[in-house]
Amino acid sequence: MKLLLAIVNNDDSARAAAALTDRGFFVTKLSTTGGFLMVGNTTLLIGTEDNCVDEVKKILAKFCTTRRSAPPPTEALGRGMKHGSLPNEVTVGGATVFVLNVEETIKI
Repeated sequence: MKLLLAIVNNDDSARAAAALTDRGFFVTKLSTTGGFLMVGNTTLLIGTEDNCVDEVKKILAKFCTTRRSAPPPTEALGRGMKHGSLPNEVTVGGATVFVLNVEETIKI
């Protein structure tokens, strides 16, 4: 058994979660905040059998797209950031996926 932690952009989370549940996967959504841009993300917790991991990754790749975005003003990031120290645009979106081994699953 595997647990996939997928950190996805808020703009993609609803479509990705719906596609996963349509395929019979159980998905738990957590609201999270990224460290660099300090914007909201969604972390999807997906438990599945070992042989279904590739299918989950394909679904996430289809619905979690990358795009260009302007970073927030440096004032929003706190002390120590100098004006102009961030690029004009950054790539956001996509998904960061961690695949973890699950020793035991219990539903109570």
